[in-house]
Amino acid sequence: MSDTSIKLDELRQRIDQLDSDILNLISERASCAQQVAHVKLNEDKDAVFYRPEREAQVLRRIMALNKGPLDSEEMARLFREIMSACLALEQPVKVAYLGPEGTFTQQAALKHFGESAISMPMAAIDEVFREVEAGAVHYGVVPVENSTEGVVNHTLDTFMDSSIKICGEVVLRIHHHLLVSETTRRDKVSRIYSHPQSFGQCRKWLDAHYPHAERVPVSSNAEAAKLVKTEWHSAAIAGDMAAKLYGLDYIADKIEDRPDNSTRF
Repeated sequence: MSDTSIKLDELRQRIDQLDSDILNLISERASCAQQVAHVKLNEDKDAVFYRPEREAQVLRRIMALNKGPLDSEEMARLFREIMSACLALEQPVKVAYLGPEGTFTQQAALKHFGESAISMPMAAIDEVFREVEAGAVHYGVVPVENSTEGVVNHTLDTFMDSSIKICGEVVLRIHHHLLVSETTRRDKVSRIYSHPQSFGQCRKWLDAHYPHAERVPVSSNAEAAKLVKTEWHSAAIAGDMAAKLYGLDYIADKIEDRPDNSTRF
């Protein structure tokens, strides 16, 4: 056996040992989370388990302690998922978001609460507010402002008429892609579906590449992706989550006019 093979074998054994250590530590953390739940319930049967300020404190500490080689954002993402899974052992967090499934708002909800949260799509911003006010869900996620198109007036107006308070925010980098079904050719696209905000964020690109295509506004980018799944000669502007969900092909990716395009939720 060569020296290289011996070295690789040693490194793989070391990785296996580290994986076992990580597994044991995650399990120990989960067990500790369950104990926290028992203590809280003994003190208050209506105890609140998810504390956004506590989660933010933990993630800031992790990012400050991180020495690489993974960057701090990636490390925070990994710990958020661990925290989400542990929280689900205490009490699964129910989150309403502006749907349908596959929207950027769902992506923001998962970024903030993790994959272990129970995310529930709503048809309109008003419905998200109603679900939270009625106590059917713990939290709601709605778009507030885009760096290109400005504030989402409907969201701000609804806050004015509601007693709901903001307890956290998520800033999501928005990448728009032009998507088609597998039966549609690039040069045959005559109709493009998208949310009006996305049309605004991709206006220059569309003017340059598809100036004659009909632009049809719909309620969400996910709805646009769903429509083109069964249509010929049509395309949708949507994100990666919608593309994966509806099995669409990419004609062009990252077509937003500003590379720093982002939305605050």
